[in-house]
Amino acid sequence: MTNLPAIIAYQGVPGAYSHLSCRKAHPELEAHACSTFADAMFMVERGQARLAMIPLENSTAGRVEEIYRLMPKTKLHIVGEHFEPVNHCLLAPKGSSEQSIKTVSSHPQALAQCDTHIQELGLEPIASLDTAGAAEEISKDNDTSRAAIASSLAAELYDLEVIKENFQDRTGNTTRFMILARDSHMPELDHDIRFMTSIMFTVRNIPAALYKALGGFSTNGVNMLKLESYMASDSMTATSFHLDVEGHPEQKAMKYALQELDFFAKEVRIMGTYPWHPFRTQSGQIIE
Repeated sequence: MTNLPAIIAYQGVPGAYSHLSCRKAHPELEAHACSTFADAMFMVERGQARLAMIPLENSTAGRVEEIYRLMPKTKLHIVGEHFEPVNHCLLAPKGSSEQSIKTVSSHPQALAQCDTHIQELGLEPIASLDTAGAAEEISKDNDTSRAAIASSLAAELYDLEVIKENFQDRTGNTTRFMILARDSHMPELDHDIRFMTSIMFTVRNIPAALYKALGGFSTNGVNMLKLESYMASDSMTATSFHLDVEGHPEQKAMKYALQELDFFAKEVRIMGTYPWHPFRTQSGQIIE
């Protein structure tokens, strides 16, 4: 992997939360903006980037369904995860103040998440395609009546003033990203490290197929943390699943559970095994 370009690809505009996540998780790599998730993922598959930072789910908005449809079309592997708390900032051109601002633009979801504070300041919300794009747009002139909701990184990149930090109405909004690589990097089993394993599979066309496929994890005491279903094809004839479990494939309990999954499911693909992100155990509480 070291022979690949020192680039980590992401979808969005410079200053987006995906860009911020790239900086935090892999500051040694150059972050490269792509217009679509597919562009970012296939940059890695073609060897034009070392890694891709791809959002999988958000605690407020839910899963990013497009990713589940894209993953089977690639041969990429999950080599890590990153949790990024969303800290919306109210940004405006230098010299602006709360009193001078009249309008605020951002992605509709960000506007909704800051609605109470927007109303308190009496601002007119204006929908934009994304948060960082809104910040870039208001940076093009020196209109102190215009503001945007975006990340602190966007303020840095577009030379804007942070009028208010933590502008969101509620704290705790967090996005989980997966870090993708072209080659598999199965870490060695270390009993001092908590591992996650992500698996994709399709069930066989038999009664209670899903129940039977997952039964091995229950009987062997393997903790299932996440199960997502999605249609694997346009025909709507086959349902596929994304499964996150706690454990390493070399552990005895996981071996038995995977054997049972292989028996009752088809197209089983271990997407990757990687250490838990520290966010999962913040303040001693397991995030599942």
